[in-house]
Amino acid sequence: MASQICVGIGRTRHQMMIAEHQALAQKGAELVELRVDYLSRTPDMKRLLADRPTPTIVTCRRVTDRGRFRGTEEERQTILRTAILSGADYVDIEADIAPQIRRYGKTRRIVSHHDFDQTPDDLEEKYAQMCKLDADLVKIVTMANRAEDCVRMLKLVEGAQVPTVGFCMGEKGMLTRVLCGAFGSPFTYATFNKERELAPGQFSFDEMRKMFRYEQITRKTILLGVLGDPVAHSLSPLLHNTLMRKAGFDGVYLPLRVSASELSETLDAYEQLGFSGYSATIPHKESVLQKYPMCDDFVRAIGAANTVYRDQAGHWACSNTDYQAALDAILSDLKPGESLVGKRVLLLGAGGAAKAIGMAMQKSEAITVVASRTLKRSQALADQIGGRAITWENRGSEFADILINCTPVGMHPNLNESPFPIHWLREGMLVFDTIYTPERTLLIKHARDRGCTTVTGVEMFIRQATAQFRLFTGLKLSLDDVRTIFRRLISPVRHDDLLADPSAADGNADNGQVSDS
Repeated sequence: MASQICVGIGRTRHQMMIAEHQALAQKGAELVELRVDYLSRTPDMKRLLADRPTPTIVTCRRVTDRGRFRGTEEERQTILRTAILSGADYVDIEADIAPQIRRYGKTRRIVSHHDFDQTPDDLEEKYAQMCKLDADLVKIVTMANRAEDCVRMLKLVEGAQVPTVGFCMGEKGMLTRVLCGAFGSPFTYATFNKERELAPGQFSFDEMRKMFRYEQITRKTILLGVLGDPVAHSLSPLLHNTLMRKAGFDGVYLPLRVSASELSETLDAYEQLGFSGYSATIPHKESVLQKYPMCDDFVRAIGAANTVYRDQAGHWACSNTDYQAALDAILSDLKPGESLVGKRVLLLGAGGAAKAIGMAMQKSEAITVVASRTLKRSQALADQIGGRAITWENRGSEFADILINCTPVGMHPNLNESPFPIHWLREGMLVFDTIYTPERTLLIKHARDRGCTTVTGVEMFIRQATAQFRLFTGLKLSLDDVRTIFRRLISPVRHDDLLADPSAADGNADNGQVSDS
């Protein structure tokens, strides 16, 4: 039987809890958890469970377990016993009180343990003790503070003797919520929507079912992801998962938050889970190349990579799809027959993306000036590409035909910032912002107000993602097809429809655009 998605409902009123239960059933939910500790008055179990549209778990979490029940422990246990007497399909019982809650009727016992601070060193011992507590299912959930915590949890679930729901909380544990079913968990947990997260790191029901295709993931599914810090803003999981579904490719693409200091150990841990490829974003574009140095001479010259994949021999290799994507995005907005030869370019930033774009400008014979907050890094990049470095404070004094922002200034959530004040912009400049979330950054808005030609990060994102997809899957997609899909995905009007049916982007699930390469 395929693993299910259990959707948690936490509302203060019985009426709203029942209404959401009905709405979830209509959306296809097959298992729902009623967090009765959220209710503002004593739960009416008969009302909550009568005519329930799906199998139901009743949970009443105490404050010490990050729940909201503020009555006495005796009152809480009475609520759990009442749920059992009322015929709940499942009741969640914490391990320390399991001996006090007797089995009765057909209600199945979920014996649970939560650790909101860590994944303890004695995880396996705690789990073994829980298996002795007359459990139909064991649920063990811990906080992931490092990638190895995720590996330990998934391996525990995979080797479980008793049906076990196990995953990690927090941003570093999000991948386990998506992968636990493939490792043997009977179900995972999701929230009704992103605005009502009941535990750290939860995805919404729609994300789990439509974007990640949780119920179709198996141990044979190809694992991919985006490495970044932060990474929650990334639209790569939405796009890549949609493209894989369109192409009929059995893969899942995950957001992987990894700090700069933990990259190497994290990649070593993920190796145990069988990952096959990564997109690398800030701050990992340079360090990922140090971890996996196999690449072509051009990528080595750039000194930064945005794609890590397994080659045909199964070895890790690095590529940089930013280079061509950025170059093509800029060229697409020049006048017919116009080139970059002799154009004066002001490049803001000196990180991985700036290195790739700087090399593209050098190859195109543009005259490039580099400005970043660290003059030493600016000078190093300028020397590498045959350009000139200036201080960050003097960036407004340069006369440039093209301004390219490769800094994170203006990226979500800092939407009211710009790396280049509006009064420094002049009519006729081409302004290219590599940020794509949001697409219309403050810099882009100011540039349009000043009569500049603008290129948004979305165009570069689409082009580099299309190239990445081919490296990850061996399949080639039409750039126009990917652009259409992405535009529909980020449209609030069509977003849910396209998640449910990505072929709606062009009216054809294949359209002859997917081919082996």
